[in-house]
Amino acid sequence: MMKSLFAAIARFISGANANWVGCSPDSRQRIYFANHTSNLDALVIWASFPPALRVLTRPVAARDYWTKGKLRLYLANRIFNAVLIERKRPTTRDNPLNDMLNAMGESHSLIIFPEGGRQTGTELAPFKGGLFHLAKDRPDVELVPVLLENLNRILPKGEFLPVPLLGGISFGTPIKLGTGEEKSVFLERARNAIRSLYKS
Repeated sequence: MMKSLFAAIARFISGANANWVGCSPDSRQRIYFANHTSNLDALVIWASFPPALRVLTRPVAARDYWTKGKLRLYLANRIFNAVLIERKRPTTRDNPLNDMLNAMGESHSLIIFPEGGRQTGTELAPFKGGLFHLAKDRPDVELVPVLLENLNRILPKGEFLPVPLLGGISFGTPIKLGTGEEKSVFLERARNAIRSLYKS
């Protein structure tokens, strides 16, 4: 009940409809990788899924942000079932890659943001290596590029209250790591998979 309510609120605030360009909603394990412009990004992607798919999909989020205050922690744990990772000073005990792989198990999908931090413009920052390592460790999982548009205007950096505007979400054609493909080549190909959705 609460999950459906928060999903409805997120869809109302963002005005974003899911545009499935290169694939369709599916319960198979996937890693949805998107550009990052707002703290609403993970919520809006998660909310755009059908209810049965929301249960199986876990946003990856920054622990330092989502553990500030009881409300954020409640939302992360009880509503989104987020995977909270240490992004500032990870140790061997706080290995983001292991946390994500363990969270996936045999049935869950992930929502991740390979740029690492939020960007203010339309150009994507270089991707961190996490997406490559996930693709290498889980070659059975589809990697789905996701383009988010206009969400940085709905909840600008530093603001707490969102401003309802029209956002956009486009899901592209799944990709996989090629045999022997180098990390830098793969990460640039993944960036281009998101960039290509601007034309959709």
